[in-house]
Amino acid sequence: MLMIRTIVRPEKVYEVMQGLLDAGYPAVTKIPVVGRGKQRGLRVGDVVYDEIPKEMLFVVVPDSDKDFVVRAILDNAKSGADGKFGDGKIFISAVEEVYTISSGEQETEPALASAKEA
Repeated sequence: MLMIRTIVRPEKVYEVMQGLLDAGYPAVTKIPVVGRGKQRGLRVGDVVYDEIPKEMLFVVVPDSDKDFVVRAILDNAKSGADGKFGDGKIFISAVEEVYTISSGEQETEPALASAKEA
């Protein structure tokens, strides 16, 4: 299993979440975040804004679906045809175990994949 974390512009969150839902991944965690990328913030006159608001989305998927989910994010998070600085990042890391709190049961990849098939 993999956790895909993506940081996107706030105005693109609905499109990305809808793209993930359409791709069969309804389970998404969303957290508002602030930060800056390689551009070191935004300068307007003498003022530098280095805490730019963004949204972080988390989704856990089977390894085999990584490219499919990344493509769904890329297709929906990009600003315009060519994209812009500040469109965001995607981070992918391994998930060793997943448990459902209400039942205490450990989930497996097939249980995660069933969300896509529903």
